[in-house]
Amino acid sequence: MSPSRWRSVFSLSLLVPSLIALLGIPAIAAATFETKSREPYAGAIVVDAGTGRVLFDDGGDRQVYPASVVKLMNMLVALEHLEAGRVALDDQVVVTAEAARMGGSQVFLAEKEKFSVDDLLYALMISSANDAAVALAVHIGGSRPAYVELMNERAQRLGMTSTVFHTPHGLPPSRGQKPDVTSARDIAILARAVLDHPGVTRYTSTRSRPLRGGKFVMYSHNHLLKTVQGCDGLKTGYYAKAGYSVAATAMRDGRRVITVVLGARRSSTRDRKAAELMELGFKRAEGAFRPAAHDSAGAPAAASAAVSH
Repeated sequence: MSPSRWRSVFSLSLLVPSLIALLGIPAIAAATFETKSREPYAGAIVVDAGTGRVLFDDGGDRQVYPASVVKLMNMLVALEHLEAGRVALDDQVVVTAEAARMGGSQVFLAEKEKFSVDDLLYALMISSANDAAVALAVHIGGSRPAYVELMNERAQRLGMTSTVFHTPHGLPPSRGQKPDVTSARDIAILARAVLDHPGVTRYTSTRSRPLRGGKFVMYSHNHLLKTVQGCDGLKTGYYAKAGYSVAATAMRDGRRVITVVLGARRSSTRDRKAAELMELGFKRAEGAFRPAAHDSAGAPAAASAAVSH
């Protein structure tokens, strides 16, 4: 390229930001929020599901992006509406254009297709389907924003003080939006509330399930279901700035442990750490122990505290 052409390109690169500011064009949201992932993770916590006692805490209050772990709150609000009789599992949900055009993980719902609430709950938990998340939100809440408001209200009542939801699915923010934020401690609180509902693990423990009469098969993103003894849930999450996350639970000999690992930079690290912490959690839950001064370098132990809901 000639020197004169280089000068023209350079001048244009300086001019474009000024034109954007002058015209009031919003900046792309991806540039407005920072990466939250860390090595080996941004935050982790392990709790006894029955008592809420914290068994391990390393950055449990650090605010991160939950990605699709957000869908646990979508699930909780839906379950509470079901139990209150406001909706039924066999209700037919008509897919809206908004739901059909959702990207990321999906089950490829088409506008005006009909699915039962039950089918969509499976899609939400197995395939982490963003289109199913929006379809449920619109059906139950009347609109996506109204449902997100219900999610935030429920988070406040649970005492999830580090959490704000902006979506029912956890996708990264589009232009003009803000990211969902939470902490490992808050997700543990949410997980305990979800597990209070009988039968929820039939959704979260299912590794594969047909949809549309077998024309489409959904597969779980949660690899811990087949590698960790007694694991029957709950939810994974990922996008680039959020890192890899999981809220996992397992039941052994009548005792349930919840392990939350948020913001790992690799899926293999997330799964390995979650499995290790699950084993540590069961050991600590099953025997009396006194927490050390620190569970991890620079991370104060909080084993005597409790995660309530």
